[in-house]
Amino acid sequence: MARLLLPMSMLSLLSIGAIFGFFYAWVCSTVWGLDATDPRTAIAAMQAMNASVRNGVFFPAFFLTPIILGVTAYIAAWQLRKRSAMLFGLAAIFYIVGAFLITAAVNVPMNEALAEVAVPIDIGSAREIWLDYSASWQVWNVLRTIVSGVCLILTGLAIYFPNLESA
Repeated sequence: MARLLLPMSMLSLLSIGAIFGFFYAWVCSTVWGLDATDPRTAIAAMQAMNASVRNGVFFPAFFLTPIILGVTAYIAAWQLRKRSAMLFGLAAIFYIVGAFLITAAVNVPMNEALAEVAVPIDIGSAREIWLDYSASWQVWNVLRTIVSGVCLILTGLAIYFPNLESA
């Protein structure tokens, strides 16, 4: 098990970095771009993106990240890297609460509700639907992005601290 800490640490860093990057891209470009377009197009595009995100590429980053972080915490604890184990464990817990559960409890239900909407022909009606959806969705997405960023920092610190503990 001693040889597993480094590869699992790197896998933890990669997985939390991937999901942070995914959420971050939505914050800084995707939804802003949709906000700047015809709301009928925005609704249809968001419906298509939400339908396509459930795939084998997204699955490991979103669903396996807390497991990978937790396993890495266990391995670090087994090697008596207490500080690293705590940081990996905190990253796993924060991710579950602040990104995974928020996604499941807020963003996914919003996406499912939007999926049921027939895109209105009238631009005014579409604008009202889109603005109501987009504003709320973005608040929750910013929160899960911040939490994922904190988890990324915790993961980086967990990798850094084994060097300090052995000195």
